[in-house]
Amino acid sequence: MQSEASIKVWDIGVRVFHWSLVAFFAIAYITGEIETETLHAYAGYVIIGLLAFRIVWGFIGSRYARFADFIYSPGEIIAYLKGLLTRHPKHYFGHNPAGGLMVLVMLITLIAVSWTGLEAYGSEGKGPLAQAELSLVVTAHADGWEDDDEHEGEDEFWEEVHEASVYFMLLLIALHLAGVVLSSLLHRENLVRAMVSGRKPKPLE
Repeated sequence: MQSEASIKVWDIGVRVFHWSLVAFFAIAYITGEIETETLHAYAGYVIIGLLAFRIVWGFIGSRYARFADFIYSPGEIIAYLKGLLTRHPKHYFGHNPAGGLMVLVMLITLIAVSWTGLEAYGSEGKGPLAQAELSLVVTAHADGWEDDDEHEGEDEFWEEVHEASVYFMLLLIALHLAGVVLSSLLHRENLVRAMVSGRKPKPLE
């Protein structure tokens, strides 16, 4: 029996997405660092699937899962941040304006991470973009306007952009964790527990 002092906020889809993304991003990062290519690629494919699900769920999911619930105007975001400075921010059951902005930026960054990863993998002749990459290389050689050095330069470009996007994502994760801690303290609610149980305490009257 659920407590009457709490309210259901995060549906099962949001919670499974969140914790699955945490796990598979960690796997992808670790395997990328130790160059376990196959496992790294499969973790990346799972992340792409999770992103596709979250985008769809952002339109058809429950109230607090929808983008319409946590996309705020710049004025509302600034007002919330000012509230943080005074330690009296407005309370939101779903994502607050700063948290909503962070979710959107993280999703966009993860899309960039995934796309550049596919491009880098495809330039090695692997993955779903491999065939398209091979066709471009064959055509270029046939036309006589691309040499091996130029192709290697393109490979390095995608690898460097992929790595840069990963590091930017790590920065966002650090900011996200800091925001979770700060918001939990100011609103006196355990946001990590809420993402496990799906429920948040009702604010005191």
